[in-house]
Amino acid sequence: MNAGLLMDLAVASAAAFALAWLSAVAGFGGGVLLLPVFTALFGLRTAVPVLTVTQLASNGSRAWLNRHHLHWPIIGRFALGAVPFALAGGLLLVTAPLAPLKGLLGAFLLAVVIWRRINPHPRKPTPRAFVGIGAASGLGSALVGSVGPLTAPFFLAYGLVRDAYIGTEATCALIMHLTKLAAYGGGGLLNPNVLWLGLALTPATLAGAWFGRHTMNRISERLFVLLVEAGLMAAGIMLIIAG
Repeated sequence: MNAGLLMDLAVASAAAFALAWLSAVAGFGGGVLLLPVFTALFGLRTAVPVLTVTQLASNGSRAWLNRHHLHWPIIGRFALGAVPFALAGGLLLVTAPLAPLKGLLGAFLLAVVIWRRINPHPRKPTPRAFVGIGAASGLGSALVGSVGPLTAPFFLAYGLVRDAYIGTEATCALIMHLTKLAAYGGGGLLNPNVLWLGLALTPATLAGAWFGRHTMNRISERLFVLLVEAGLMAAGIMLIIAG
């Protein structure tokens, strides 16, 4: 293993720890902010599946830590929409041109911040609406890595709070990521290098989720939301310029 790869892995591990911690506290944001870091280090076509592998650990740990508070009716409806669209998006990523994808991701990140500011408290969705939310999440997540900041307001508007929100959202994301991995594997993106990188980053991700769980009730949620949005805007602008 050369020095350059070790340095990249060290940077990626530090980012994975910090943003898994942030996700555990604020409930969203880690995956979206990790993607620009991974893209700069590994390239977009590798970054998206590597991010998906690391998010298995992050979301799996959050789902397990909050397992007694999961809202299974919402999880089932979300999965009904997310699974087929995540498969379709994952297969599309295999052949999609990279430069437009970077620009799309940058525009998406900026749109997330604008949308959250315009509509911070959407109307309470019906349980059936989570089929459509899952479908949009599955497609978007497969193409740009993560859509947590866009879907988070719907889980909150439904009335899920703290442990119920974090655990239910994480379980929905876990189902979606497993589906994406199946699509990436079918398209040849899930190669040994991707699996190695994802597994190497898993300890940092698990540690960040554990520490975040223990600081969740001690830190202002509003502050973290503001930090996430600032990070989204910076990352979006950089990706648009790079694309």
